[in-house]
Amino acid sequence: MKVAILAWGSLVWDRRDLMLAGSFVPTGPSLPLEFSRVSRDRRLTLVIDEARGTLCTTYVAPSAYTDLDQAIDNLRGREGMPGPASVGFVDIQAGTRSDTAWQRHPSAVAAIERWAARIGYRAVIWTALASNFQESDRAGVPFSVDAALAYLAALDGPRFENALRYIRNAPQEIRSPLREAVDRRWPSD
Repeated sequence: MKVAILAWGSLVWDRRDLMLAGSFVPTGPSLPLEFSRVSRDRRLTLVIDEARGTLCTTYVAPSAYTDLDQAIDNLRGREGMPGPASVGFVDIQAGTRSDTAWQRHPSAVAAIERWAARIGYRAVIWTALASNFQESDRAGVPFSVDAALAYLAALDGPRFENALRYIRNAPQEIRSPLREAVDRRWPSD
């Protein structure tokens, strides 16, 4: 089975132990993306966000695994997830898809299914984490560009630098309102 891995954030520039049969290229489906998830280390990371995301071209690479479960487990391990529930998938051949991804971003799942069928992939996997910006142990307020800028400005020096590095390392195809605002407020040297 030919399994594709979609990426838009750190998977593109920091594969670690993600096993690929080729390089990531910017030919994936356009999906609504935004830096609306607060990570464990307090960075704002990219997620599919159907409420606030901007359509951006994603990256795609073939997994080194032809077994869908093995490919999912490999992506889960790279992302440091305790279980496979937050790995989104569509299996065109079997006609199945991830329930979690469907609940979090159904329009994106449908777009991925159409893209996979058109391109010829039998299955596609991606990191299907949700925005958590509003959660009390994260930023604690609804996501907006202004709220995210205030969140970033309040981070201490090393965390702030790490957060900016992640945003700046995102592929150039990822042009969200927050990224534009960050570039204006904190221009890179």
